[in-house]
Amino acid sequence: MASFKAMIPLALCVCFLVGSVTSQLTSTFYDTTCPNVSSIVQGVVQQALQSDDRAGAKLIRLHFHDCFVDGCDGSVLLEDQTGIVSELGAPGNGGITGFNIVDDIKTAVENVCPGVVSCADILALGSRFAVTLASGQGWTVPLGRRDSRTANLDGARNRLPSPFEDLTELQGKFRDVGLDDTTDLVALSGAHTFGRSRCRFFDGRLNTSNPDPTLDSTYADQLRQSCQPGRDTFVNLDPTTPDTFDNNYFTNLQNNRGLLGSDQVLLSTSGAPTVSIVNNFANSPSQFASAFAQSMINMGNLSPLTGSSGEIRSNCRRLN
Repeated sequence: MASFKAMIPLALCVCFLVGSVTSQLTSTFYDTTCPNVSSIVQGVVQQALQSDDRAGAKLIRLHFHDCFVDGCDGSVLLEDQTGIVSELGAPGNGGITGFNIVDDIKTAVENVCPGVVSCADILALGSRFAVTLASGQGWTVPLGRRDSRTANLDGARNRLPSPFEDLTELQGKFRDVGLDDTTDLVALSGAHTFGRSRCRFFDGRLNTSNPDPTLDSTYADQLRQSCQPGRDTFVNLDPTTPDTFDNNYFTNLQNNRGLLGSDQVLLSTSGAPTVSIVNNFANSPSQFASAFAQSMINMGNLSPLTGSSGEIRSNCRRLN
């Protein structure tokens, strides 16, 4: 969408960073050790999008699921191995994909700057370029994260937001990790402007004997055609512009066309502070663009490992 392009200056001020993170993460972290890292990441993401429209959404989901469990440390990427029980066994990580894209980025970066750029930073940069290539929107990514040597399956089970949760539960999970339970919640939910979901995450809303009153009936009929019994197929999260990063997610909510129950509750929960934010974002692409960029920075600053903590993995799926 042309209205989205260049709304966020690439030199977006990082003065909003909180606590000690301000002095530890910086957009110039790799300026001397791997000055071309951003262009390398962008190139691989662009190539991935040519063969997979869902590549961008996959990267953002990985980054989100990483940061919500013990901070942005690349732990979501770890497979089962000696001393590690992978977070991928958590229900909230069911069906999560995109690891091959991360592998390709890591290989490309390692070929130029071996042992320098963390997998956690690759997720942050990959997510940024996923949005940029789908909208023109960009923001400066603070860098300098290191990779964890541990995973937390119980944390992944308990802390990841679920598509079946109500607004109170979603707000609690955002507060628990240190994010704002209104603006950050609504802005980051806006990432559902692209990507897909399997039927099992919303087909409970399609029960003809007890239909969800917050789901548009015509849209529900369309979804029933896609999600016939025994078909756990993929459905676009945004039925209007499924592969474009824009603010149509919020206009869909206004029309009771939020695919997931956890999407629609942002607007359908009477008296909730999220309602006015949804309406503001629906009416103003620029407000959404600005808020989303800041919320991505806020999320990316959750409990990073820095300094000598953790490691720089050579293979994002395994410890060194």
